[in-house]
Amino acid sequence: MTNVSFAAEFPPTDAAAWRSLVETALKGADFDKRLVSRSYDGLRVEPLYPRVAGVHAVAGRAGGEPWQVMARTDHPDAAEANKQALLDLENGATGLSLVFAGALGAYGYGLDGSEATIARALENVWLDAVAIETDFSAQQKDAGLNLAKAVKARGIDPAKTQIRFAHDPLGLMARNGAAPRPWAETAKLLAGFAADLAGQGFKGPFAVADGRAVHAAGGSEAQELAFALGNAVAYLRMFVDAGVPLDQARKLIFFRLAADADEFMTIAKSRALRKLWARVEEASGLTPQPAFVSAETAWRMMTQRDPYVNMLRTTIAITAAGLGGADSISVLPFTAARGLPDAFARRVARNQQLILLEESNLYRVADPAAGSGGIEALTTQLAQTAWSLFQDIEKAGGAAAAIEHGLMQKKVAETRKAHEANVARRKEPLTGATEFPHLGESDVKVLDASRVTVPPLTAAITFDALPQIRLAEPFEALRDKSDAIARKSGSRPKVFLANLGKLSEFTTRAGYAKNFYEAGGIEAIGSDGYKDQAEMLAAFRKSGTNLACICSSDKVYEAEAVAAAKALAEAGATIHLAGRPGELEAILKEAGVRTFIYVGCDVLSTLQTAYDSLVAS
Repeated sequence: MTNVSFAAEFPPTDAAAWRSLVETALKGADFDKRLVSRSYDGLRVEPLYPRVAGVHAVAGRAGGEPWQVMARTDHPDAAEANKQALLDLENGATGLSLVFAGALGAYGYGLDGSEATIARALENVWLDAVAIETDFSAQQKDAGLNLAKAVKARGIDPAKTQIRFAHDPLGLMARNGAAPRPWAETAKLLAGFAADLAGQGFKGPFAVADGRAVHAAGGSEAQELAFALGNAVAYLRMFVDAGVPLDQARKLIFFRLAADADEFMTIAKSRALRKLWARVEEASGLTPQPAFVSAETAWRMMTQRDPYVNMLRTTIAITAAGLGGADSISVLPFTAARGLPDAFARRVARNQQLILLEESNLYRVADPAAGSGGIEALTTQLAQTAWSLFQDIEKAGGAAAAIEHGLMQKKVAETRKAHEANVARRKEPLTGATEFPHLGESDVKVLDASRVTVPPLTAAITFDALPQIRLAEPFEALRDKSDAIARKSGSRPKVFLANLGKLSEFTTRAGYAKNFYEAGGIEAIGSDGYKDQAEMLAAFRKSGTNLACICSSDKVYEAEAVAAAKALAEAGATIHLAGRPGELEAILKEAGVRTFIYVGCDVLSTLQTAYDSLVAS
C-alpha cells in the first residue's frame, strides 16, 4: 500500500511563522485580549496548540467497549415508570437510571423508595442482564435496601446483577444545606448499608462521588472535580474505617459528573478526573485502576424556550462525555425543563446515544483526545487547579467539614455570579433563550404528571446550600411575563423600532434590536424605513406602545438622531438607541434617550427596566 502524505505540496511552517501572520492581521491589537480566552477557573485557552508527542491514553473505558446507554426511570407512578423502562430497553437502552424523589437528578419528579414501588417499576426487567444505576435522596434513605429486597424477591442472584448503589450523603448535604446528623454517624450508617448489601452478595459499588451538585449550582469544572474528589476520599476513608481493605474499598466507589455543551472542557474534565483519582490511589500506596465514571447531561444548560435546541446541547454533551471516556451516560430529554418528558422526547434522548455509538462509532478508540495539544493542556490545567482546591478541602478537615464550613459553596457562589453576569450580557449565549428568540414558537408536549413534593429534612446541622439553577431562568421569567400579558390583553408588550435613513443603514442595528428585545418577550415593530419624521411619528403613535428604539448607522445618528429623539420624546416615548453613543452621549441624553443597547451591555437589566416603563404606561 502506498503511503500518502497529505498537503505535501505545501511548504513546512511553524508556530513562529503563524504568530507573525497573526500579528500582521491584528494590526497592533493585543494578542491575548483578542485571541486568548479564560475559563471560569481562570485557565488560559490558546487559539492554537501543537500536537503533544509521547503521551499515553488516559486509562478508562477500553477502546471498542460501548458506554452504557442509561434511560431515566423517574415517573412518579410506578406502573408508568415500568412502561417507559421496558420501552427504552426494547429499543436500545442498556441500563436504567432509577431516580428517586428529592435526588440530585430528580428535577421535580422521581420514584418513592418503597419496596413495592421499586418492584413494580422493575417488573419484567431482566435485572441480571441490564445495568441499574440509582439516584438516591436523603428522604428515601432505605431505597437501596428496598431495591435489594426487590431483586431477591425475584429469585435473582445479587452477584449476577450490575447495580450501582449511588449513596451520596455528602452531595445531598451540600445541595440541601442541611445534615440530619453529624457526619461520623452518617458515615457509620452508610458503611452499614454497604456491608449489608455486600453480605447479601451485591458487588457494588455502594457510594458515588457526584459532582452534579456543584455543576447545577453554577460551579466551574475544577470546582466540580475537587468536590467529587474530596467526597470520594471521604468515602474511601469511611470504608477503610469500617474494616474494608483499601484495595477493595476503592472498588466500592464510582463517580458521576455533569456533561455540558462546552465540548472540549467536558472532555478534559472527564480525563482530569481519572488522573486525579489515580493520584489518590498512588498516594494511598495502590496501583491505579480505572474507576467507573458515569455522566449525565447538564441541567443548568437546559432551556424551556425553543427546547428543540436542547437536542443540540445534549448531543454535544453526549459526544464529549463519550470521547472523555464515560462508562455510562444518562441524557435529560429535550423537554425536561418544561415538565416530565413524553415518549417522543425519551426516544430522542435514547436515539441520540445510539446514533453516536453505532453510526458515529465514538466508542471505537480509547481516549481519542490523547495527544491533542488543546485537550492535553486543558486536562493538565484542570487537574492542577482541582488538586489545589482538593487540598483546601483536606486542610479544612475533609469533605464533610468543608461542606459544613461552606468552603466550596462560597467558591461556587462566586462562579455562579460570573455565569449570571455573562448570561445577562449575552457573553455566554443561550440560543432560543437569550439569542435568536422565537416569540411564535409552538408549545411542546410533556406528560400530565404532578411534580413531587418531598418533605423537608429534620436538620441537625445547617449551612450554605448549593442551589440548582438553569442559566436561562431570568430570561424565561420575562418571557413568562410577556405570555401573561398577551393572555390578558390579547397582545404582547411591544417596542417600536424607529428606523432612520435607508434600509442598508438601519438593517444591522434593527435586527440586533429585534433580537435584543424579543429575548425578553417584547415584540419588535419594525419597518422598511420612513420617508420623513412625520411618517415615523405617525407609525409610533399607531403602534400602541410607549417604548421606542432608534436604529441606524453612526453616520445617520450624527445627522438625525437628536431631532428624532426630541420628536419621539414629545410624543410620549421612552427612548432607547441601538449602538454605543460615543461623543454624542450627552446631547442624545439631553434629547431624551434614556438607554443605549449594544453588544456587551446588560441585556437582562435593560429588559427588566423596559418592562417597568411599559407597565407604567
